[in-house]
Amino acid sequence: MKVIGYEWKLRQVMAAAGMFSTTKLIPELEARGIHLSASQVYRLAAEKPERLSLHVLVALMDIFGCTADDLITRVDLGAATTRTRTGTEAGSPEGSADALRASGARPKRAQIVPPSDG
Repeated sequence: MKVIGYEWKLRQVMAAAGMFSTTKLIPELEARGIHLSASQVYRLAAEKPERLSLHVLVALMDIFGCTADDLITRVDLGAATTRTRTGTEAGSPEGSADALRASGARPKRAQIVPPSDG
């Protein structure tokens, strides 16, 4: 399975436009009908948002005269590997039941010893 992520570049876009304070972004958003608190705007700029309203995204694109590609960049994180309980990768030959049978490995038989009365 391919894992992808994204890079949020609002801070860089703000800096390129000469806007270095998130409080200056609040009236610009309000002029476009987006009402966010100062802490919400700060988090929007300082952190990578997990969820983002399309209205906010379009307002940011309008404020800075940019596209979504300028604000968000796709990042390829590579392939995800899942591990089995045995510590091997799922789908790998050494983790399959057929490989275990072919190796001739057998569990050691347990011996049950009656308790000694003593």
